[in-house]
Formats: sequence, C-alpha cells, structure tokens
Amino acid sequence: MSSIISFKNINRLAVPAIISGIAEPILSATDTAVVGNIPIIGTESLAAVGIVGSFLSMLIWVLAQTRAAISAIISQYLGAGKLDEIKTLPAQAILFNIGLSITILIATVPFIKEIFMLLKAEGQVLEYCISYYSIRVWGFPLSLFVFAIFGIFRGLQNTFWPMIIALIGVFANIALDFALVYGIKGVVDPMNLEGAAWASLISQVIMAILSLILLLKKTDVSLRLKEMWHPEMKRFLVMSGNLFIRSLALNTTLMLAVREATSLGTNYIAAHSIAIQLWLFFAFFIDGYGGAGNILGGRLLGAKEYTTLVAMSKKVTLYGVIVACMLAGIGLFFSETLGLIFSKDPEVLKVFTGFFFIVVIMLPINALAFVGDGIFKGLGETGYLRNVLLGSTFLGFLPTLLIARYFNWQLHGVWIAISVWMFIRGISLVIKFKQKYVSLALSR
Repeated sequence: MSSIISFKNINRLAVPAIISGIAEPILSATDTAVVGNIPIIGTESLAAVGIVGSFLSMLIWVLAQTRAAISAIISQYLGAGKLDEIKTLPAQAILFNIGLSITILIATVPFIKEIFMLLKAEGQVLEYCISYYSIRVWGFPLSLFVFAIFGIFRGLQNTFWPMIIALIGVFANIALDFALVYGIKGVVDPMNLEGAAWASLISQVIMAILSLILLLKKTDVSLRLKEMWHPEMKRFLVMSGNLFIRSLALNTTLMLAVREATSLGTNYIAAHSIAIQLWLFFAFFIDGYGGAGNILGGRLLGAKEYTTLVAMSKKVTLYGVIVACMLAGIGLFFSETLGLIFSKDPEVLKVFTGFFFIVVIMLPINALAFVGDGIFKGLGETGYLRNVLLGSTFLGFLPTLLIARYFNWQLHGVWIAISVWMFIRGISLVIKFKQKYVSLALSR
C-alpha cells in the first residue's frame, strides 16, 4: 500500500483534480473578467455577475455534494475488492441528481426577482441580474449531471478524464465569452452581459455531452436502471443529506457576505466579486489535494489500512499547505495586477486592494479545511462535516460579522468573519482525525 501514497501517485490524482476542480471558478471568473471590462456598463455588469454567480454557486454546490457521496462509496468498495457489488448504484444516483436539480430550478425561477432583491440588488444591477440568470440557470442541471459523473470517475481512482472534460469546457467558455460579449465584427454583434451567460451555458452543454460519452466508453459503469433501489442507496442519501445541510450552512456564509458587500454600494460588491472569484480559484486549486485525499481515503478505509491512511493524510495536507503558501505569496505581491484582470475602475480597485491581503494570508489555514474536507468525505464522515459547518457558521462567522458591522469595518470585517469561519473548520477536522483515525492506526 506504500506505493499508493507515494508522491508520484498522490500527484497523479491531485494535479488532474486541481485542473478539473478549478474549471467552475474559471468559468465564473472568465465571465467576471470579460464582463467587468465592458465599456460604460462594466461596473454594474460586474456587480450583477458577482451576485448571480454567488447564487448559482450556492445552488450547484449544495446539490453537487452527491458527487462526494458516490465517490466515497465507490472508492470504499474498490478498496474492499467488492466493486462488482456497486455497479448499479451510479445510474440511480445520477437520476436522483437530475431530478432534484430540475425540481429546484422550477421552484426558484418564478421568484428570482425577489431572491436578488433579498441580496440587496436594485435598479440597473437588479435588471442585469435577472437577464443574466434567466439564461445561465438552464445550465444548472447539466452542471449537476457532470459533477455526478466526475464523482464516479473519482471513485474509480481516475481524475484524468474529468480534467480533459473540464479543460475543453474552460477553453470553449473563454472563446465564446470574447466572441459573444464583445462581438466579432461582421459576424456577431456584441451581446454584452447576455453574451457571457450564453457562453457559460453552451460550454456546460459541451461538458455534459463529453462526460456521458467518456463514462460509457472508458468505464464499465452502466446507466441502465436494472433495479430501482440498490442496498447502498440509503447510505448514499444519508451522506448526501448531511452534505446538503453542510452546504446550506456553507452557502449561508457566502450569501450573507455577498449581501453585506452589496449593501455597502456598487463599488464594494464589485470588489467583493473579484475577491470571491480569486478565493474560489485558490480554494479549488488547493482542493486538488483534498480530492486526492478523498479518493485514497475511501480506498484505504475500505481496505482497513489505517496506518497508511494516517500517513496519506499527513502527506496530502502538507502538499496542500505548501501550495497555499505559494498562492498566498502570489496574491500578496500581485494583488493590484490580479484586480486589473477583472476591472479597470480605479474606485473598485482601491477598495479591492485595501482588503485583499486578508484573503491571501489565511490561505495556509484554509488548506487545513479544504484538504480535511476531502479526506473526511472519502471516509464517509459526512455527519461530522455537517456539524463543523453549522458550528463554524453560526458560532464563528455570524457573530464576527455582526461585530464587524457594529464597528463599521466594511469589507475588512466581511473577510475577517470568513477567516474566523475557515479557522474553526480547519482546526475541528485536525482534532477529530487525531482522536479517531490516529488512534485506530496506533491500536493495530
């Protein structure tokens, strides 16, 4: 089992996971950067993309947690040498994912104006939010379909094909963004904000088609519903339910942060939108090692190799912290350059550079949470992950945000509250892992 946790094997899984993981934030970041540089209406469009992007990310990441559940179950059966017993589960999981996403979509579309008003959008920004969302939302079920298939590949210890799919989606989105937002003289008229929405939707269609083809061609997984209820479906639903609640708590934090930033004014929500896009990019970059921990953790738990499991966890956490430190250095030294990618508005950039140092200096602490999340998902510890997010949100983030509001710390306060939230998450996972899994390793 030592070769499984070698530097080469961990990075064989982690590097493709990093690339595929940052696909979604790159899609959103591309929209943000291209839209933020639209002449005349760039700042208002940037604010709208930030608000809609945060809301869609909330929906996607609340429901896409089924990816982690299916990945954990498959990897544990793989480790136990019983993969044949789980072959019919993926079809049921995918069907559940698609049905749930369509239900949520139908339930939210009629109330979208009220939802964005609740997030403090008004006037022209509100109008842009509605027009942008009304197009992008139709890619929502496609994203969940893709994430479910990515979970199957991960469970089978394969992060290569998700990386290929993600890369094609990213390059398609970037090309379409420039073509549709700014137009091509004599070919396509500039569509501005709506062009960015269409670019994202088309790239999601491409990724969904590729995911389906590669799943059928490169794996033995069947999408035929040979039975209506696999014995592991109950555990899949319980794990997904725990992660669903966890993601609600997580996105409560992110949405309250957006609401607070929006209430400060257009320049503030625009600056916050830039910061959150970079934060998500950094998060998914670091999370590649969380993905490796997820994949290997489930397999080692299934094989009951607790000593190797502990060694693997230490390695992937160390690698994640090293990457976080490198990203923090880049963020500190090139904060103004990073801001200019998204906006040329001097007022927006002034706000952004004034607080961005808080975002980057916390990245090494964030790594403990991001990598730990991946490992704990692979171990099936979804109940504990749920409790950690609830506690860090309602006992950490919210009290800090209220204190920051009282002292009028503005966006500094918002990001200090996010930092407290991340600190509690990371430390809680370290403590639990030592108490349970290090003890199991020592007892063998």
